[in-house]
Amino acid sequence: MKKTLSIILTLGFIIGFGTSCSNDFLEVVPKTGLSEATLSNREGVRLVLIGAYSLLDGVQTNVGSPNADWHGSADNWIYGEVNADNAYKGSISGDQPEISFIEQKQIQADNTHFRGKWRAVYDGVARSNDVIQLTGKAKDMTDAEKTSAIAQARFLRGHYHFEAKKMWNMTPYIDDKIYNSADENTTKVPNDKDIWSNIEADLQFAYDNLPNRWANEPGRATKWAAGATLAKAYMFQKKFAQAKTIFDAIIASGQYRLMDRYHDNFRAATNNNAESIFEVQHSVNDGAAISNNGNRGATLNYPFGGDGARTTCCGFYQPSQNLVNAFKTDDNGLPLLDNFNNEDVKNDQGLLMTQPFTPHEGPLDPRLDWTVGRRGIQYLDWGPMGRGYIRDQSYGGPYSPKKNVPYASDIGAGWTGNGNNPRFNANNYRMIRFAHVLLMLAEAEAELGNLERARTLVNQIRTRAANADGFVKNANGSNAANYRIGNYTAPWTNKDTALKAIRFETRLELAMEGHRFFDLVRWGLVANTLNEYYRVEGTKRAYLNGVRFTANKHEYFPIPLQEIFNSQLSGTPTLKQNPGY
Repeated sequence: MKKTLSIILTLGFIIGFGTSCSNDFLEVVPKTGLSEATLSNREGVRLVLIGAYSLLDGVQTNVGSPNADWHGSADNWIYGEVNADNAYKGSISGDQPEISFIEQKQIQADNTHFRGKWRAVYDGVARSNDVIQLTGKAKDMTDAEKTSAIAQARFLRGHYHFEAKKMWNMTPYIDDKIYNSADENTTKVPNDKDIWSNIEADLQFAYDNLPNRWANEPGRATKWAAGATLAKAYMFQKKFAQAKTIFDAIIASGQYRLMDRYHDNFRAATNNNAESIFEVQHSVNDGAAISNNGNRGATLNYPFGGDGARTTCCGFYQPSQNLVNAFKTDDNGLPLLDNFNNEDVKNDQGLLMTQPFTPHEGPLDPRLDWTVGRRGIQYLDWGPMGRGYIRDQSYGGPYSPKKNVPYASDIGAGWTGNGNNPRFNANNYRMIRFAHVLLMLAEAEAELGNLERARTLVNQIRTRAANADGFVKNANGSNAANYRIGNYTAPWTNKDTALKAIRFETRLELAMEGHRFFDLVRWGLVANTLNEYYRVEGTKRAYLNGVRFTANKHEYFPIPLQEIFNSQLSGTPTLKQNPGY
């Protein structure tokens, strides 16, 4: 078990799925002399289980080497958003060119980002298998304790394989029966079988055997985290009836609700709130070196600096003009489903800071200004966003990322670490929240013909967004923009129209949270949507001019070239490359 037993087991780090803020479960002390013999017991299983949880953030223990922290980031900002139509890479053209290659569909199998993501998810699989194997050998654990440990490990194993499936489609499934970390050949499993059934089996076991919640231990997976992940896997396979059953059970549990204010899903002070179902927590000031646990996967994604910005780096992950345009509304506060991109929301592209600028005055969905930083609009509690927030506007456009960026007050409250560098912070990533469940259920209902139930669910999301207490405000308390959002009042009678509205709502609600590209793929809309995006966006961003999405190729990423080489048995690779690469 050499791979897993060398992991950092000194974490004061939390990975959370509940609504409590206690750190008890994942607070551990340094251990030495670790081996299979010393870990085949209750305490050893607990420590190795922590190691399996720790990779949910996608950052490996060897921070920065051989793969950068953001290669496997839990929020999939590169693969799910920059690779789609919600965000540009940002920064400047010469910084992190490997991300530019992904954005521009110049995708090659030797791009180091893909190997970084592969290593993160399959190291997570290995650690999960170690937990299961050790549990079987632990003589001081009760049957109930063993079932609990195995259910948590199988949830994690299912999640990590799900991440691989989304990225590469035909990927190997490695379970505890074939895995032996002392023999690397046991991991050289062919990718010649569809692994959805394996993922389902792991998540179903977790769903059947985990509790609804843990008392004061948000670090542990729950029944509903497993159920939501399983139902999401069903959605990817178009098993809408099966997904609906689980989503209905989550709602009926009464354990979750929409937060009153949309933005309370994106700040450290409201971690583990009533909307959170599957939450990857981050921590700082926990004794870990260089804030290893402080959301290092998103460490590039903050305003560049200047004009009151509270960070000094790095200017990546800039929202696209297409995304900003999607937040326009009509006089009734409804989105412009078909013509949202005909005219741009006003921006300050090309203006100097000394030149006057009045932000867009037309009606806008209020979620825009919790998702996107715009010049002249209050940026969290930093003050109005200035031109200096952008590193190179001519390259990356006029907008800054905003979700999950720390508030200025978070610094004083101790939510940031490493010398008060706010880029390393304890703001969690909500991988699945209740709003996501409502939207997936709405989609399932529409696919099953229950259009009015679908409309009701979407309106729940829009009603929360319309809460004026959650609007971005100017310093004098007035609304920062012309916010107008309304519900769908006319009955939905056409399935295609209903699905268009649901998918549009999903984009608005979950923008910049890492889901967009994978949703477009499972909806079968990715080629047409992205090629239209490149056609228009190429007139605004020169580096996107002429970019094309190739159907039946770009839906999935290439299997990392080094992993194909490493998979050789008797000189023949066991991994087969994806079509087109």
